[in-house]
Amino acid sequence: MNIKKYLKPVLSLAIAAITITSCVRSNDWETPPINCNNRFDASTITMANFVAMAPPTNTIKIPESGAPVIFDAYIISSDENGNFYKTISFQDKPENPTVGLQMEVDRASNYADFPVGSHVRIKANGLVLGTDRGVIKLGSVDPSFAIGRIPNSLFSRYIAGVCNGGTMEIATIKPTELPNLAAAQDPKYINTLVTVKNVQFASGDLGKTYLDYVAGAGVDTDRNIEDNTGSSSIIRNSAFFSGGKTMLPKGNGAVTFVVSRYNSSWQNLIRSLSDVNIPESGNRYDATPPKGGTAVSYSGSFLEDFESYGSVNLLEVFPKYINDPFVGNRYWQLRNFGGNNYLQLSANAGNGSFTTYFIVPVDFTAANSVKFDVNVGYYNGDALKVFTTKDYTVLGDISSATLTDITSNFTIPKTPTSGYGTLNNAGTYNFPASLTGNGFVVFEYKGAKGGVTTTIQLDNISVQ
Repeated sequence: MNIKKYLKPVLSLAIAAITITSCVRSNDWETPPINCNNRFDASTITMANFVAMAPPTNTIKIPESGAPVIFDAYIISSDENGNFYKTISFQDKPENPTVGLQMEVDRASNYADFPVGSHVRIKANGLVLGTDRGVIKLGSVDPSFAIGRIPNSLFSRYIAGVCNGGTMEIATIKPTELPNLAAAQDPKYINTLVTVKNVQFASGDLGKTYLDYVAGAGVDTDRNIEDNTGSSSIIRNSAFFSGGKTMLPKGNGAVTFVVSRYNSSWQNLIRSLSDVNIPESGNRYDATPPKGGTAVSYSGSFLEDFESYGSVNLLEVFPKYINDPFVGNRYWQLRNFGGNNYLQLSANAGNGSFTTYFIVPVDFTAANSVKFDVNVGYYNGDALKVFTTKDYTVLGDISSATLTDITSNFTIPKTPTSGYGTLNNAGTYNFPASLTGNGFVVFEYKGAKGGVTTTIQLDNISVQ
């Protein structure tokens, strides 16, 4: 046998295989550059002027033919961690932006082609521009929606990177620093990136993760945040947020987010956990500290009809009692109607969740019972509960107190669902003989914007 005859082709194949393998391995770990070809000409309109074209209601379609409508923008959102679903948010400048906009796209993993800071050009011809539930959006014509998602197959027709030497320009986005959360609730900041310092998660959310889970699956979740000025807002997390199982940090610090809203409810979106610069533990401040409590006196017989406070509308400080917004920033307030003073609280005009206590000192040894008048307005769920407690510390942390629920002993109205009823006696609760010594009767209001917003009015709190 001629060994050379067979050995030569075998060696040739081996060398070829080595060569091919070598070529593949040389590129195995290299990240391909984002292709960029300046497909669109220079902008024909500023983004600010383009956004100003959006009508306050309804939509307009940018003509497909005629002069091109092109503007420059900078990407600020990222769907890498799941909090932005088939949307892209961008603003007109890397820092100190004047306007932001949201694009609806039927496409995922947009961060891979357009990472945060990407300088892009949008050609809007053929797209729809308008305001949808409080947010100005750009999208496609869709018979089912006012502003539809741009199909993946057409996406590149409307957006392209701005090139610098063959690669996309990626700018450093500098978030706009705002003094408090209230300042972020301004339409001019919608779909722009902002940072607010001195922020913490509300005490009622501590011990929770970023997402709630039902049957093991994450669900869209709101978490309440507050700052040292008493302002509050919401961090909105998608059910697909990759950081959903992470515990909320307990300290205070800075939060960076894209401002958004749903109708009248403000909700802010973080792009990843790195946008939350809050230590796991550390000092906390009481953004809405308890008020009153400077003239507490335990009595077994009294009537509080609130007439001694005069006609000071919206009064929140009652020296003999404690007014404590445990979650949120809403206090019980003095109101007057028809010459009669009473307490009132509602979640209707606020943002986020609210749990507020009105705490009344009682000498349970001398007292036999408690009764009060109650009225509701625009009922859409039970908002009032009543408790007794013996171990609450005046102006202290009520979550550390043992509360005994006595609500079922009273009749709290469930009507009207529109307008207001009238103040009527809710019934009488007789204290058990075992309840002695100094303690408190506690009235709890619990509601949330977008949830229970029933207005509660209290009057004529009587202990005998």
